[in-house]
Amino acid sequence: MEERAYACPYCARVHDSTEALREHVIAEHKTEPLPSPEGLIRLTINGGVYELEVEPQWTLYQVIHDKLGLTGSKMFCDRGACGSCTVIMDGRPILSCMTLAIECQGKNIETVEGIAEKKPPLIDEYVKHHCMQCGYCTPGFVVTAKALLDRNPKPTEEEIRQALAGNLCRCGTYPQHIKAVQEAAKKGGI
Repeated sequence: MEERAYACPYCARVHDSTEALREHVIAEHKTEPLPSPEGLIRLTINGGVYELEVEPQWTLYQVIHDKLGLTGSKMFCDRGACGSCTVIMDGRPILSCMTLAIECQGKNIETVEGIAEKKPPLIDEYVKHHCMQCGYCTPGFVVTAKALLDRNPKPTEEEIRQALAGNLCRCGTYPQHIKAVQEAAKKGGI
């Protein structure tokens, strides 16, 4: 059975039906307009189906992080230059800070929380090889590496470098990421 959730556009509280969402808005947000089914977008995130009303200017990052409370993706540059907000959408790594939520209608999205939940060897190798110091960039690197391993289970060092080139690390742990991805690939990676 498909899991569904309906997020309140005013406080992000999640409900299991549109009727429960409407009742919540009437009770808690009396002065706000009721969400309309026509304004809802539907996303599959980490296997769960979410329907929520979004503003035209909201980014996918805002929806995932601020409205649904999935805080693994990070906002570092807010310019699409660092990779910290990377998620996988329909099999491709994308920058959630540069993607409008309304463009994601019907898309399948995977965040670092969804990846970590499966406990793939990639996560263990990231820990083993000390790929993080401050850890802020780590979710973006992990998501990007997972997308690489999904499409290429045995990448070369150069392919790993190319895939991770869009991710920045303030602490300079770049060589460790390559080692972790290589070791994860040897163990089935994902």
